[in-house]
Amino acid sequence: MKFSEFKYERINLEEVARQSEELLAELKQQTTAEDFYRVFLKQQEMEKKIETMATLASVRHSIDTRDEFYEKENDFWDETIPQLQAYSVRLAQAVLDFPQREELMKYIPEPYFLSAEFALKTFDEKIIPLLQQENKLASEYGKLKANAEIEFDGKTYNLSSITPLTQNRDRDVRKRAYDAKMAFYQKNEAEFDRIYDELVKVRTRIAHELGFNTFTELAYYRMDRFDYNQEMVANYRRQILEDVVPLTREIYGRQARRLGLDKLRYYDMGYEFESGNPTPKGSADDLVKAAVNMYHQMSPQTGEFIDTMYENQLWDLLSRDGKQMGGYCTSVPEYGVPFIFSNFNGTSGDVDVLTHEAGHAFQYYSSRHIPVLSCQWPTMESAEIDSMSMEFFAYPWMKDFFGDDTQKYYYSHFCGTLTFLPYGVLVDHFQHEVYNHPEMSIEERKATWRRLEKMYCPDRNFEGCEILDKGCWWYQQGHIFESPFYYIDYCLAQVCALQFWVKAHKNVPGYFEDYLHLVSLGGTKTFTKLVRAANLKVPFEDGCIKEIAEEAEKYINSFDDAQF
Repeated sequence: MKFSEFKYERINLEEVARQSEELLAELKQQTTAEDFYRVFLKQQEMEKKIETMATLASVRHSIDTRDEFYEKENDFWDETIPQLQAYSVRLAQAVLDFPQREELMKYIPEPYFLSAEFALKTFDEKIIPLLQQENKLASEYGKLKANAEIEFDGKTYNLSSITPLTQNRDRDVRKRAYDAKMAFYQKNEAEFDRIYDELVKVRTRIAHELGFNTFTELAYYRMDRFDYNQEMVANYRRQILEDVVPLTREIYGRQARRLGLDKLRYYDMGYEFESGNPTPKGSADDLVKAAVNMYHQMSPQTGEFIDTMYENQLWDLLSRDGKQMGGYCTSVPEYGVPFIFSNFNGTSGDVDVLTHEAGHAFQYYSSRHIPVLSCQWPTMESAEIDSMSMEFFAYPWMKDFFGDDTQKYYYSHFCGTLTFLPYGVLVDHFQHEVYNHPEMSIEERKATWRRLEKMYCPDRNFEGCEILDKGCWWYQQGHIFESPFYYIDYCLAQVCALQFWVKAHKNVPGYFEDYLHLVSLGGTKTFTKLVRAANLKVPFEDGCIKEIAEEAEKYINSFDDAQF
């Protein structure tokens, strides 16, 4: 069945409440782990139905934010999901109260119990109105960006379709295009500030209502960070600052020399080569066909997966007016399939979607058999290992996507994985500062961003662009608004993915089998245990990042980037 044929219907909240009460009562009557698990699986089937409908509404709304029906359904779920959390928390309590936990853990993986304990700390029915307000504000942010109209040289663009022009070979064109894009953010500066200020306030209030000192503390529980804490993350950021930032400074220095510039300006950062950035060859359909061919050659497992995606049209890839920005992968549990959302715009990012988001999709496809719904996906930082590693595993097939630009793509993509790391920890550090000091004013937040930006990304030169120079780059980063503290996850995963890259580059036996094992585990283990199960080093370990940086520097130095 094609995705367009998947049936959506709004759930009946009263019926869900009735069924939940019955199942909870039945669970409490069970005396053996086997019988408890049997009833637990009945609850999981109900949860599967609910999650499927919520996903269908969310995806179809993001595909077209102007669709009135799905806009109303999205509003419904913004209101309803916090109410449903109450039943999830009561189920978690029932599982934790079962006296034979050791026996029950033979059926239900450890992360479910840990997540259940965290769920009890992060929810109380009294915060439902605040959670609804948080959802509403996040939706406002998404819609504000989705409906952006950018006038440039007589044509109207959205935030995605203007991107190729900001990478134009003509420096004047890319400067004017970049300025046109930034004019949208400057025009809506007060609205972005209002939304985020209200989000900080409501999230801080939620934290206080639940007994936390700060939202930061609450966020670590919300994100199911089972086996690491703020101090370990701060130490990780320090290692990125010491071991990676010097390497990224050299990368940007090379870029300036290639372009014949004394230094890079803000509108030069995304333009890497005088001959133009590497671009995929062919239409969107051509890229999809190349991806199908690649995954068939990669392994039998990935071949089966891509056939399912292709035959059932489990993606929406092209950028359109009214479509939400960005890309993501989600799952439709009743149908046992993933779904990929993207905004193709003719840049190399289109291919990255077919590797990165497909890595997420392949992981879900490989672990969809896990009966405990919440354990089909790993926690966020673990999930990003699956996607980022797939980007590297796809390297042998890049000629099918980029033709003569293939070597240029390798250099660009690899350098991009490194320059991302300081930016990623910047986003994380900024959020720690904001939520650990919620009393900061709107202007103080901007100053904080700019201070940290100069530390982690010292090559950013915003001279001539007021909105960026005053510290508003982060308006563009949806995670800061919509998924607070979901960003260090990418950085932790990137270091793991780079370890897979080292093994692939050196052709170490068994590395892909380790990856197949990792994706099959889904979320049945915690982050550090998943990393070790894949025979990788945990990124927090001192020296891990330094070792990766040294290998990366050797690889970069193997390119004569001046030829590009």
